[in-house]
Amino acid sequence: MKPIIAAAALSLLLAGTAAVAQEAASTSPVTLVQAGRLLDRPGQAPRGPSTVVIRDGRVVEVRDGLVGADAFPGAEIVDLSDRFVLPGLIDSHVHLATSQAGQAGLIAQFTESVPTTAYRAAENARITLMAGFTTVRNLGDGDGVTLALRDAAARHALPSPRIVDAGRSISTTSGHMDGRNGLNDALREHTDHANVCDDTASCREAVRLQISRGVDVIKIATTGGVNSRIGAGLGAQMFEDEARALIETAHLYGKRVAVHAHGADGIALALRLGADSIEHGTIFDDETIRLFRDSGAYYVPTLSTVNGYRERLAADPNAYSAEVLPKILWRIEVTGDSLERAVPGGVRIAFGTDAGVSMHGRNADEFELMVQHGMTPMSAIQAATVNAADLLGLGEELGTLEPGRRADIIAVDGDPLSDVTVLKDVDFVMRDGRVYKHEE
Repeated sequence: MKPIIAAAALSLLLAGTAAVAQEAASTSPVTLVQAGRLLDRPGQAPRGPSTVVIRDGRVVEVRDGLVGADAFPGAEIVDLSDRFVLPGLIDSHVHLATSQAGQAGLIAQFTESVPTTAYRAAENARITLMAGFTTVRNLGDGDGVTLALRDAAARHALPSPRIVDAGRSISTTSGHMDGRNGLNDALREHTDHANVCDDTASCREAVRLQISRGVDVIKIATTGGVNSRIGAGLGAQMFEDEARALIETAHLYGKRVAVHAHGADGIALALRLGADSIEHGTIFDDETIRLFRDSGAYYVPTLSTVNGYRERLAADPNAYSAEVLPKILWRIEVTGDSLERAVPGGVRIAFGTDAGVSMHGRNADEFELMVQHGMTPMSAIQAATVNAADLLGLGEELGTLEPGRRADIIAVDGDPLSDVTVLKDVDFVMRDGRVYKHEE
């Protein structure tokens, strides 16, 4: 066939394919979500009665008023005309495979099977979705069960939020992610520690190992941790060349880096080297604020960890070891101080709870604490929608209900812009246009 004729034939073929695709899309089933009030773009004023038009799991358009089937014959109607409707919420810091903590968590590490952990992760995912969180970033799992859960959730094989997963978190030897901390020598010898590193070469290898497992994001720790079973404090526990090797290697592969950091020195180290988010960030100083603004990194406060600490200690005063308890009591005392500096300092904030340390399914408790420590209800909702979507690299897919975005929608009875605690009781949950919860 001559080139000109071949080109013409190809053009006709493509035109025909496009026409078929367009016709198929136009005949795809439509769902109309009728909202009494609609916060389609957090950060902007909510709309009055509105209708979200959904086709193939995505928002097609948003119309004023309560549009019915007369405009879209055969459409499925979801009547939320007495509800406040907004985008599905995003929790940027969870641990779906974890529910125990302290001494109970240590015992479970040696007594529970991987299948047991997998079933727990699936149940935690379900209750998180039912709480209105349609996307989560899972920042730490040793057995790979949440990587498998991520893939099942993407197929809607079970009720679960969309999952962005970090695989195993990385630190230096004796750092927060070293599972050998606090164990006797016989156990230490047989405890896997492929996620720890001690020089630039081993740190690059640790990142590459997680990338080979198919992770979406890399999680590292530049400081000690509250729950680390070692009395080494919460300051920096990583040299600059090690942190640089971790962050540079992750970015080389196009992966964002979430950094566990409590002390100001470890926060500054990570921000100077290009970290994408700081998790916890318990101690801020003037340099911290400046580095956040200069780098554009997100701060993920995880304030509701203190709820988990308080509840476990109330149930059992000996829930935590002697190395851990003083750090917990300190964390309870100072939690919120950094957020009170971050808000007027112009730091970008994304919502995250550390659920697993706090309680799964009660992720929305974080909103109340965020407002108590300086945020408005609207800015807290922005942190859990627009900002969190941007942090996860999903800003073109999630966070608003604009045309083209995924149809992740929740509804509540009440006005979260005047009382953010109404987000603790979500009546309706849709993910990718599929209804998972609808309470009349």
